[in-house]
Amino acid sequence: MTELGIGIGWRPEIADAVEALPGVDWVEVVAENVCPGHLPDSLTRLRSRGVRVVPHGVSLGLGGADRPDAGRLADLAATATALGAPLVTEHIAFVRAGGALTATPALEAGHLLPVPRTWDALDVLCENVRIAQDALPVPLALENIAALISWPGEELTEGQFLAELVERTGVRLLIDVANLHTNHVNRGESPSKALSELPVEAIAYVHVAGGLMRDGVWHDTHAHPVPEPVLDILSELASRVSPPGVLLERDDNFPAPEELASELTTIRDRLALAGTAGAETATAGTAPEAGHALLIGAGARVSGGPMPQPSGGPIRQPSGGPIPQPRPAESAAAAPGGADGQPAVAEPGPTRLTAPPASPGSPRDTGARDRVAVAQAAVLSALVAGTPVPEGFDPVRVGVQSRALVGKRADVIAKIAPELPEILGDDYRPWFRAYARSRPMTGGYRRDALAFVEHLLVAGRPEDPDARRRLTRWWQERTDTRPPRPAARLIRAARAALVRR
Repeated sequence: MTELGIGIGWRPEIADAVEALPGVDWVEVVAENVCPGHLPDSLTRLRSRGVRVVPHGVSLGLGGADRPDAGRLADLAATATALGAPLVTEHIAFVRAGGALTATPALEAGHLLPVPRTWDALDVLCENVRIAQDALPVPLALENIAALISWPGEELTEGQFLAELVERTGVRLLIDVANLHTNHVNRGESPSKALSELPVEAIAYVHVAGGLMRDGVWHDTHAHPVPEPVLDILSELASRVSPPGVLLERDDNFPAPEELASELTTIRDRLALAGTAGAETATAGTAPEAGHALLIGAGARVSGGPMPQPSGGPIRQPSGGPIPQPRPAESAAAAPGGADGQPAVAEPGPTRLTAPPASPGSPRDTGARDRVAVAQAAVLSALVAGTPVPEGFDPVRVGVQSRALVGKRADVIAKIAPELPEILGDDYRPWFRAYARSRPMTGGYRRDALAFVEHLLVAGRPEDPDARRRLTRWWQERTDTRPPRPAARLIRAARAALVRR
């Protein structure tokens, strides 16, 4: 495992500050924002100083029903090679749905959405990960994501899902402690439980970031200071294992360099304190609390009591029956001293509740991808196209997630096309929200920006003649065409409606 040290997310807006920060061992860049043939001068200077650079992908959608796009994989591989990266990272998420697998319109989320923790979703994810691993020149690590919505009928906890993923594919993990906090607040999931179930020896590095409460949920914004609860989870993780790397993420609302330096210092202090406390605990031989585990050496586990069950009942096999739980008397290496009067059992690694891989040709093997495709298309359509919320989902939370996706689209377009907020002023966001409510993103953010401007021009907006001329010029410079007239727009909309039928 590559030792990375303390790092920070490199962004163009803070490039100078990152170069000047003391004690930065490595940086992470958004892979899709880097052109392999034209690396930013700042990254080139950092590399010349021995600072490692890790590309972090956001668009593969490895948790989606479709197999990974060969072109996206090739771009990620080229970026890793150009940066001399020791590894690349992506997310356990889906970002698009629909299309050929479901014979429905292809939809883009514009953001990371959670996959259901089911055996079907795990089968699909594992196959997609193997495809990606074969196409990449360096090891791959996958990140747990933050979520506002919960899938009904989940069959594994987050820790069990990640442990099984590592067991099947050998992929490494990027553990985001801010995302563990988000899922604790939004979905009632215990960070301690997730950490106790993880194969900690697979951790490549750790993310730390900030967020805020809005609409009754915690939003992982990467635009606010790191809160104390997130640092507490970092401390707990560091008491279990010494992570090879820890990185501070900041994507917006960038503070002064002194504040970034202060947050990095806090992270270093937390890691040092947790390491000292962990060493003292190991020396004193303190027994773990009931239901928790003390990780020793390369993943050995001393546990007391049965494995915690996820909320909603016992884990079930694909056949529908519960997976049997081992009784203490069945363990070969029982010794007194466990929690709740149960014997402590030395095991080779974290206990996992697992179903065997589907055999070729079995119903689960042949149908998993189709079932995942249908489920994800229904959810994404509800989020971005206003179709009915699928059964079992919380409509209120789906509404919050839907509004967050629209806000994300508006934020990204404001970054890639800053002329639009400048031309439209205070009308930019309300007009974009009105546009996005009935027009899902289907082809990426740049095409979305063009579609938004086309919509405004056809509707006769903005009314101010000077602003309208500037918006028309913006459109023509990027399309080399005249904006479509209202009649052409109506014909195009009618054709699209017929196709949907």
